[in-house]
Amino acid sequence: MGTVTLGGVLRRGALAGVAAGVAASLVAFFVVEPVIERALAVEEARAAGEPAAEELVGRATQVVGGMVAALAVAICLALVLAVVFAQVRHRLPGRTDFGRATLLAFLGFVSFALVPALKYPADPPAVGNPDTVGARTAQYLSLIAAAAAISWLAVLVRQVLVARGHSTPLAATAGVLTGVAGYAAIMLIWPAASGDIPADVPAQLIWDFRVASLAELAAMWATMGATLGLLLTPRPPKAAPRTAEATTAA
Repeated sequence: MGTVTLGGVLRRGALAGVAAGVAASLVAFFVVEPVIERALAVEEARAAGEPAAEELVGRATQVVGGMVAALAVAICLALVLAVVFAQVRHRLPGRTDFGRATLLAFLGFVSFALVPALKYPADPPAVGNPDTVGARTAQYLSLIAAAAAISWLAVLVRQVLVARGHSTPLAATAGVLTGVAGYAAIMLIWPAASGDIPADVPAQLIWDFRVASLAELAAMWATMGATLGLLLTPRPPKAAPRTAEATTAA
């Protein structure tokens, strides 16, 4: 990356965001959407016998809008990932930019998706109290900020130990243990998820939705990191064409 400017990294980040958005949209359409349809069927059954409310936005528009939103979010996150990579590349372990970019994306997935999903798992449309949206959003965002700080602390612990002459395996192990202990601590400190699961929502439906939602985020972060890493990897120099004299001599 030595010859790549910040603008070059951002352009590669934008391309990585497009690829990640497409991957997330495909998972959303083929994996998440069928589960949402099952949740909506529960809502419709619950509302049976009540006056039908006018639908402001059609279901097809909601699906397309969700895929476009996934693309926009992926591009924004990829640009942030590219900026962070440009700033902390020298602190990340790894011998190649591909390894560093995929590691940074993995830390992003852990901080922004996995840890929040374990503490505050996503619920399908038939679950959740609208009156508690504000409180749940604040808890969710503060948890993400804490998880991101823990991830960065784990990287710093590894870097400090390497700088002090400790072996790379020991420093890496200390960094991983710091991250695991930190994630466990914030999982215990942050308040539990509020709201009860309605009795008419099958447990299997909730489980399927949570797994599908996490799979969508995993596809987005994995594609983002791998694509950015590939785009930052220098192309091998082309072999010089053999001259006529060299060919004759051979």
